[in-house]
Amino acid sequence: MKPILIRGGHLIDPSSGIDAPRDVLLADGKVADVDKPGKIKQAGAEVINAKGLVVAPGLVDIHVHLREPGQGYKETIATGTTAAAAGGFTSVCAMPNTIPVNDSPEITRWMLAPERNASIRVFPIGAATRGSMGEALTEYGSLRAAGAVAVTDDGKPILGDRIMREALIAAARAGLPVIQHAEDTRLTGGCSMNAGPVAFRLGLRGMPVEAESSLVERDIRLLAEVRDARAHLHVAHLSTRAALDAVRKARRNGLRVTCEVTPHHFVLNEEAVGSYDTNAKMNPPLRSEADREAMIEGILDGSVDAIATDHAPHALHEKQQEFDRAPNGITGLESALGLAITVLHAQHNMPLSRIISLLSTQPANVLGLKGRGTLAIGSPADVVLFDPAKKWVFHSSASRSRSKNTPFDGWNLQGKVHTTIGEGRVVFRSED
Repeated sequence: MKPILIRGGHLIDPSSGIDAPRDVLLADGKVADVDKPGKIKQAGAEVINAKGLVVAPGLVDIHVHLREPGQGYKETIATGTTAAAAGGFTSVCAMPNTIPVNDSPEITRWMLAPERNASIRVFPIGAATRGSMGEALTEYGSLRAAGAVAVTDDGKPILGDRIMREALIAAARAGLPVIQHAEDTRLTGGCSMNAGPVAFRLGLRGMPVEAESSLVERDIRLLAEVRDARAHLHVAHLSTRAALDAVRKARRNGLRVTCEVTPHHFVLNEEAVGSYDTNAKMNPPLRSEADREAMIEGILDGSVDAIATDHAPHALHEKQQEFDRAPNGITGLESALGLAITVLHAQHNMPLSRIISLLSTQPANVLGLKGRGTLAIGSPADVVLFDPAKKWVFHSSASRSRSKNTPFDGWNLQGKVHTTIGEGRVVFRSED
């Protein structure tokens, strides 16, 4: 593997506290050297001119749906990771709601096989219960040994107190976080968007915020009862102020609770549904403006640990149905960085170093992905180069994903990926 010398860029590496001009040398798939401009000499290296660009650890997405095995018509591991690389991601964590469900070491290993042609590193997440049916735990130790980095039933939340308590205990022993899709489905049956004035106007049944917050509160109560410092609850795609307040309170009480927020939940509110736009249908749904503002507040004050996309590709014919019948979810890997810079940096003055931390360093830490989210010497050579000032238009038709279901088609964004390097290989280069 030919060495790569990234010269003339501005390095932002939150893990090392560096926010300054630096050159970076990559060799043998690792970060070989980081030094002041012009100090590194490496004969035979490929030189990347990073003038005007930010050089940062490759982005880490801890919540994606790659659809394989079983739904390759929506996305494959190959196409999903290609889209991820175009968005600046060098590591993605794949949810287990595949067909069959990833509830075994065999499926976990299948996802990691070279035949999947992944462009970047994939970290599978195993199902918390067999078949994600919420009845019997999977073998957490075996899943971890096969490569799983967490357990969850994701779209099928664990509702039973007993099984959730058992999951927290077993996962603590295996050294894995439990990720919960916080939705009390007993309150959301037949619902297709947020409960509020927009749902009333459109004649749609709405999901109350209590469906999320009550389950977060229940999970936190169970975590406290477990009394094991190793037990780690992670709340996926948090979307309501009430749930965020519960997370804050749990932390003040010394519990190990983390959470993530998606770009669509801090950028859009329920008004984006418009006239039954199925590309604005997801779960949790787009919430009120007050909840959207709460997500931004949580990001700005440090209550939110990570920004994750919940990349959920669907085929065109699936989204071209009545709103009630269309599946939940949008794609998000290629627009995440641009949305974060456009909204959090340009509009709310969040430093780029904090954005990189939320999209790289902190998510890697949440799931214990050692060596990811950092450009410390000796770590995997996962790097993203981007122009934080570049204005561009996101066109879903140009997406590398197999699916195009996004509410951000045609949006003007700021901050564009220039080059993505995964483990020392250039996996994406912008054409402009």
